[in-house]
Amino acid sequence: MAEEKTNVMRVLDQKKIPYTPHSYPHNEGEAVDGATVASILGRDPGEVYKTLVTRGASKANYVFVVPVLSELDLKKAAKTVGEKSIEMIHVKELTPLTGYVRGGCSPIGMKKRLKTVIDASAQDHAAILVSAGKIGYQVELSPDALVGLIGGRYADVVKADE
Repeated sequence: MAEEKTNVMRVLDQKKIPYTPHSYPHNEGEAVDGATVASILGRDPGEVYKTLVTRGASKANYVFVVPVLSELDLKKAAKTVGEKSIEMIHVKELTPLTGYVRGGCSPIGMKKRLKTVIDASAQDHAAILVSAGKIGYQVELSPDALVGLIGGRYADVVKADE
């Protein structure tokens, strides 16, 4: 079966950034949680990252890329981007803002370039997996290549393990 190219893969090809595509079975239009994705792909969940879109008190939007089993610490996240507070956006706002659907949101190739922060834990891995912009597809690439491509930066933004 020919790998379906997503827009994310086309962007990576165009920028000549090496990546490994992965796909996993899913029901059409149904988001699969990250722990399940990691398990299906036989990967450590610590290497699989989810893309979260938020809004600050200033009404500006931000993207946070965090390990699938971690929870975004809203206080740390707000401080990192210089906001008083930050909240997750509503699912209905996701597609108009990013061009992606829930479960298939990628930090690469969004409609608008949003300020993006990747959790510092990504630096512990030679490669991480992020959504390829479509449910059922992931791309594996170097975290530094991702930061360089999207103009992001690293910061500790997840809740400490209880």
